[in-house]
Amino acid sequence: MNDMPKTFGDHLRDWRRRRRVSQLDLASDAEISTRHLSFIETGRSVPSRGMVLKLAEVIDLPLRERNQLLLAAGYAPAYPERKLDDPSLTAARDAIGLILKGHEPFPALAVDRHWTLIAANDMVGKLMAGAAAHLAAGPINVLRLSLHPEGLAPQIENLSEWRAHLLDRLRRQIDVTGDATLTALLEELKAYPAPASQKPHPDYGGVVVPFRLKTPGGVLSFFSTTTVFGTPVDVTLSELALEAFFPADPETAQMLRQLSG
Repeated sequence: MNDMPKTFGDHLRDWRRRRRVSQLDLASDAEISTRHLSFIETGRSVPSRGMVLKLAEVIDLPLRERNQLLLAAGYAPAYPERKLDDPSLTAARDAIGLILKGHEPFPALAVDRHWTLIAANDMVGKLMAGAAAHLAAGPINVLRLSLHPEGLAPQIENLSEWRAHLLDRLRRQIDVTGDATLTALLEELKAYPAPASQKPHPDYGGVVVPFRLKTPGGVLSFFSTTTVFGTPVDVTLSELALEAFFPADPETAQMLRQLSG
């Protein structure tokens, strides 16, 4: 019985529970009766395509998961998924390139839903130089590269603090998407040797979690920001994130300018 495919009602109920939303609240927000929602979840009522999309919007599903919900209900996906090199995404690629290049001499990179490196500016490559070749070759997973004992982990001065930040962020992403690949990645990262607990760095006053990287020239201190496309209707674009790192002190800014040549 556990191998039977999930119905639309099963999917909807799973997502409602994942979002910690009651039938009453979901029905109210979707402007339907609780009885009708119950019938949909038990398969006694078949939702229209519009109702599927409305329910998906109310429980704030990502575009990929909205497509999956439509398929479970017997409808075609509503949102296209193109490869990033598709001609129709030329403007988006150009925008990504402008942001990454314009952020130099500070590091910036773009990742997909699974934290695979899509693009990066020149400074990122220089800071990755200490990682093992097998982690920096082929499709690069940024989280694996950061926390693997043969990756950047030995160079991260505040590894305990940074590791906790990345794992918490990954857990939140899993809560939002329910992605099995991300769940497996989380278990892999948790299995890496855990560093001794460290107190937060006093210079940042609990405002941001810094990324402190040891280099031959000294410790580089960063804080980061994340940029996403604001109105995507394509699955690929909706899952892209740009991570920009800013110097957290004047010494780091100066060292990065020197590194950039």
